[in-house]
Amino acid sequence: MQTYLLSQQFNARSLAENSTACPANATICSGTSCVLPEDNFNETLSIILSTVLTIMLALVMFSMGCNVELRKFWDHIKRPWGIFVGFLCQFGIMPLTAFLLSLVFNVLPVQAVVVLIMGCCPGGTASNVMAYWVDGDMDLSISMTTCSTLLAMGMMPLCLFVYTKMWTDSNSIVLPYDSIGISLVALIIPVSFGIYVNHRWPSKAKIILKIGSIVGAILIVLIAVVGGILYKGSWIISPKLWIIGTIFPAAGYSLGFLLARVAGLSWHRCRTVSLETGMQNTQLCSTIVQLSFTPEQLELMFTFPLIYSIFQLLFALLILGGYRVYRRHRVKTKTDVEKTEEKEDSKSTSSHAKINGGFASNETK
Repeated sequence: MQTYLLSQQFNARSLAENSTACPANATICSGTSCVLPEDNFNETLSIILSTVLTIMLALVMFSMGCNVELRKFWDHIKRPWGIFVGFLCQFGIMPLTAFLLSLVFNVLPVQAVVVLIMGCCPGGTASNVMAYWVDGDMDLSISMTTCSTLLAMGMMPLCLFVYTKMWTDSNSIVLPYDSIGISLVALIIPVSFGIYVNHRWPSKAKIILKIGSIVGAILIVLIAVVGGILYKGSWIISPKLWIIGTIFPAAGYSLGFLLARVAGLSWHRCRTVSLETGMQNTQLCSTIVQLSFTPEQLELMFTFPLIYSIFQLLFALLILGGYRVYRRHRVKTKTDVEKTEEKEDSKSTSSHAKINGGFASNETK
């Protein structure tokens, strides 16, 4: 009975203290009672998930390194034509596309800036996993990701200085060089171990690669889902940013592939450059945005990096599905053509041998 009376007194006192009208930002309202609790759940969950995902990502990059041959990787560094094409796509095409999309859709200045930040970010590690699944050049993919992350320390400030002049002062944008450095270390160290394993134990490296590629594909989807859950309260955003978030990655994939083809790269390298161009480091973009803008400004554009990451994943899956269908059809067609060519070659060889006194080359025997 005494406990019940104390409970009633506590409830009455709480009701009296909260009898004023609920503020607009109240999170729990019941009648005239309003509660604004300090909810640290998302923050705690974000830290835990970030730690787990970072460890998983390092393991995935270790497995991707198991598909890299040191000699080929070094060839890309010594003759960096593919890396240079990727550089033009990453810090030429993407910032320019972001600038043009912001102008065409006439978004708010703060929204234009976040689009430009996304366009100036280096390539993400998810591109390495996708490059594996579309039979891309893994040596080129990892060298491009490494170089773009390293060069981002100088190219991001330069690109933002050039393109954000008409909307804001580039000095107001805080670039987290420590985050870029951590991303670089988290990429280089596991990949280096993977290259070493591939060099010493090639058979074991293939097993690690198969497991890592599957885990990597699951991890990419998981990151997108987790991001949607953590930031479910920020989905109210301008329709223009939804449209830009849809068009932007598609433009990156398409223009990256086109420029690589114009530059004379082989088809599997074109696919690699395409993925490296369209798949941006969205986590880095989110970090920059949180460091650079006020809570009021964040409401206008905080979800854009997540929107971009979702659509870059969807388009990457479409590219993967299209390539798998193409490869299946091509393999069947190529098998039939090879059989026909073998018959024609055997006929032409025998007739050629008769003309040349019975001589036939060793290659046809």
